Amino acid sequence: MAGVALKLSAPLRFLKLRSLSRLSSVPSLRFHTAGSPMMGATVEQFEQAKNKMSTLKNDPGNEAKLKIYALFKQASQGPCNTPKPGMLDFVGKVKWDAWNTLGSISQDEARQQYCDFIGSLVAAEGGTSASLAAEPAGGGATYETLLVTTEDKITTIKLNRPAKKNAITTEMYNDIIAALDQAAKDDSVITVITGAGDFYCSGNDLSNFTKIPEGGLQEMAKQGGDLLRSFVKAYIDFPKPLVAVVNGPAVGISVTLMGLFDLVYATDRATFHTPFSQLGQSAEGCSSYTFPKIMGIAKASEMLLFNKKLSAEQACELGLVSEVFPDSSFQTEVWSRLKKYAQLPPNSLALSKQLIRSVEKQQLHDVNDAEVERLMERWTSDECFQAVMSFFQNKAKL
Repeated sequence: MAGVALKLSAPLRFLKLRSLSRLSSVPSLRFHTAGSPMMGATVEQFEQAKNKMSTLKNDPGNEAKLKIYALFKQASQGPCNTPKPGMLDFVGKVKWDAWNTLGSISQDEARQQYCDFIGSLVAAEGGTSASLAAEPAGGGATYETLLVTTEDKITTIKLNRPAKKNAITTEMYNDIIAALDQAAKDDSVITVITGAGDFYCSGNDLSNFTKIPEGGLQEMAKQGGDLLRSFVKAYIDFPKPLVAVVNGPAVGISVTLMGLFDLVYATDRATFHTPFSQLGQSAEGCSSYTFPKIMGIAKASEMLLFNKKLSAEQACELGLVSEVFPDSSFQTEVWSRLKKYAQLPPNSLALSKQLIRSVEKQQLHDVNDAEVERLMERWTSDECFQAVMSFFQNKAKL
């Protein structure tokens, strides 16, 4: 989970969050409470409602989004069970308040309210709210931090936090795990991961380190370690060809995972940076094994120990990137090629990947476990704490 995420300026963030915080007291933002006579929607109907939400043409507004978020959380996880975010985490606090407002209503009931609300939004746009069975073209589950589509036999998982340079939050880690699981089971031939906006991914959102649970740093490290282990495992075990379409700079874990992709295509504008030691942390994503294997120990050490940033051309010369394209034609050339690859026999591709990867699969799992254990130690160390605090202080001065 190491990496660097740039922060929005405090004034802009405060203005946005202040408008959101007002929504928690808006009279029209109401939820059904316990004791409602609803029977509850089925899990299948809930999944269909999530698919329908992606067909909405208009932005429903912040008030509706908060309601959708709260009902989704209640339906998926039950009553609010996470610590209230700190007072400086304005967005997190507003979202927590919305979820907590639902009290103890059951997951079945929350699913029903979610389905009804999505149905009303669809109906308001001229759609049909009576049935949520129709799946949108190229559709799938809807995620708050991702755009997931399937078209031309290619499932695309797009990191969708462009204002934060696609920095990965805890929620985003879970969304990516779920999206990869979905892609593994769908009818697509190839799965692509790319980023929205100018960045591919700026690594781990360091605000993750500011959300310390009641159990303190040790509990935070354990939760983060369990999540990271599952996250990397999803890449190791992915059964289909997995392609990174690196549309801009990549930092931290978005770089260390490159050794687990089957193809890495990059724009010539992309850079690759793993500033772990700057943050008092250590490598992850199996890079302590894959990087030396791909580029040799000396070059791997330059990146993983001494924070060297590579250009796309340098990354390609070292074997981390398959091919580099001019930024002006990047999307056209890459997607034209991927569409041709997606016409190849799917079983042949999957079985061939299995042969290539099976030799070292268990070793990758072992490396993942070892890296996670080392990071858990790092996250609770004074050295890491001081390095992360220095990062935030330096950003505050900008």
